[in-house]
Amino acid sequence: MTLYQPFLEYAIDELNRSLDLGPYPIPAGFEHKSAMTGSAKKAQEVVTTSYAYRAPKLRQIRAAHVRGGKQLQVLNFVIFPELHYDLPFFGADLVTLPGGHLIALDMQPLFRDDPAYKERYTSPIWELFQKHQVNLPWGGDFPEEAQPFFSDAFLWTRPKEDDVVKTHVFAAFKDYLQAYLKFVKAAKPVLEDCLSEVREAQLRYLRYRAAKDPARGMFQRFYGPEWTEEYIHGFLFDLERKLAVQTP
Repeated sequence: MTLYQPFLEYAIDELNRSLDLGPYPIPAGFEHKSAMTGSAKKAQEVVTTSYAYRAPKLRQIRAAHVRGGKQLQVLNFVIFPELHYDLPFFGADLVTLPGGHLIALDMQPLFRDDPAYKERYTSPIWELFQKHQVNLPWGGDFPEEAQPFFSDAFLWTRPKEDDVVKTHVFAAFKDYLQAYLKFVKAAKPVLEDCLSEVREAQLRYLRYRAAKDPARGMFQRFYGPEWTEEYIHGFLFDLERKLAVQTP
């Protein structure tokens, strides 16, 4: 079992238990992709598997799981709410590279600097953040341009040991997901005059993530630029495409 398989299985089990989960369409060619990398003597298969669901209040729940041996493992797991809810995004980027682990876990806000929004979605998880930060200290420099898309309860850490990922990171992942599901259960549709703000906030986030996706270089090396760009814009961050199809 790979390092992040238990995270993925836990998330899917919890979502099935807590929500009326249904399938979300994955475009052809993205469900499963593999390539060989490395020299002939040290060849390694890299496999990317995609998962996608939807549920009431949640437009898309999706995961990309990359397995390329012990030193290349990635789980990108994101939940996108429907456009008539002001819920934050649930975002987990769990990355293992030869130099160690890069862990980013957050409920990414639509309106980071709005005090009422912070009170609704960041304050309730502040104690969770403080609890887990004891074992998962701040990981250091983070791009300034990315900061508006993360909350004050953003867990960003760089553990060296697998055991830290298996225990402390997994515990934080579980707690954040459970807290997010509580937010979903309590969420009410926004007022009509707020719909455009919510939509634009979601689009800002998705455009930024699609433009700056840190996995772009990795995917291009393994699967080529054409597949990579279509995967990013047609599946991972597909809202703009979906809205364009809906527009008469």
